[in-house]
Amino acid sequence: MTEKFIDIMEKNEILEKVEAALEGIRPYLQADGGDINIVELTDDMVVKVQLTGACDGCPMSMQTLKNGVEMVVKNNVPVIKEVVAV
Repeated sequence: MTEKFIDIMEKNEILEKVEAALEGIRPYLQADGGDINIVELTDDMVVKVQLTGACDGCPMSMQTLKNGVEMVVKNNVPVIKEVVAV
């Protein structure tokens, strides 16, 4: 029981760090009419996100996700393996 609680605490700390990283790039997405929301952090350290607004369906969204969002998140939170859109 204690191990599970620690895992949840660690996961919450990681999610807070991911959210802080996203706050740094969110203004750039919002400037183009879009935004990003965390959907889930998987047990294998993959962050699932939802692109919203103008980012949803944008032909450049996957490039922005991989070359922008994922890079920033992984630089700020090295335990993250990948960021994927759902």
